Amino acid sequence: MSPLPVADLSSVRTKLLAWYRSARRDLPWRRTRDPYAIWVSEAMLQQTRVETVRGFWTRFLERFPTVESLAAAEEEEVLALWSGLGYYSRARRLLAAARVVAREHSGRFPTTRAAAEALPGVGAYTAGAVLSIAYDLPEALVDGNVTRVFCRFFGLDGDPARNPLKAELTRRARSLVGEADGDAGDWNQALMELGARVCTARAPACPSCPIAPGCAARREGRTAELPQLALPRPAKAVEVDLLLVSRAGRWLFERRGPRGAMAGMLQFPTLERPPPGGAPSGLFRLPPGLLQAGEHLATIRHAITHHRIRARVRRGRSLFQRAPDGLRWLRRAEVSAAGLTGMTRKVLGGGFLER
Repeated sequence: MSPLPVADLSSVRTKLLAWYRSARRDLPWRRTRDPYAIWVSEAMLQQTRVETVRGFWTRFLERFPTVESLAAAEEEEVLALWSGLGYYSRARRLLAAARVVAREHSGRFPTTRAAAEALPGVGAYTAGAVLSIAYDLPEALVDGNVTRVFCRFFGLDGDPARNPLKAELTRRARSLVGEADGDAGDWNQALMELGARVCTARAPACPSCPIAPGCAARREGRTAELPQLALPRPAKAVEVDLLLVSRAGRWLFERRGPRGAMAGMLQFPTLERPPPGGAPSGLFRLPPGLLQAGEHLATIRHAITHHRIRARVRRGRSLFQRAPDGLRWLRRAEVSAAGLTGMTRKVLGGGFLER
């Protein structure tokens, strides 16, 4: 479908901006124009719910209020503050990029898209978000919310993750933000806010939509069909034994490998139980023979990157005198400040170490 006439688009822009300014959520990162603070929020918000990010963002900025303070930090401390947000590679890339910004950009997030996208972990979306929101530059962004709004409003068919539709979405985003006339940051946030709160994936609230009269999907009864997303990859079931091993007032932890899911994070020693006739997931690789499982305390469930984990929390006993590489003992007071996986924090929340 061809774009709307310029006059119609001008009306859409006016209505959407007015709605956003009156109905937007009061989020802490919307109370600042500090590029660093906005950048941190965008890094945290990737694949993570807004309500989850609120507290993490506040604590992170309290500890690392400037690019320079983050750039000087040790990776383990950054991971500890990120613990529970998941997707820990985001924290590592944020730290690496902060060091580049401190070293090469005088501690200031770059003001050009090329320089921004040259930073570790900063792609087209993050660059567009920071440049438009912090600097009010006419830079476009396309995330899942914007994709949904555009596909429905303009009646766009095809897989938005693939060309030609992917390129078309970017083209339209650039065209529209270019007409924002000093409101680039609000315009981009208005599109995302509309997708997050009104034009939702399931049961969109069309009667509440400020631009519903111009929406092709609503007019044609196709809101449930658009966007035409590829089917998600089915989740794989994983069964593990998670062992609580103590000795002389300390608890045993396993350091995950330097690559892959949750790289470098600490977890309770975890032994995977491969399904009968099936292959192990590869998420857990603790060698057998180092530990012995004992009393079953509880069962918890956890999900990560297309895996559904059922973990039996059990008492354990070490079969070694000196911890081999990859295992370390921590005192209870040290545990909460360590960089722990989300599943590990879930176990801690059950109070098992106090029993």
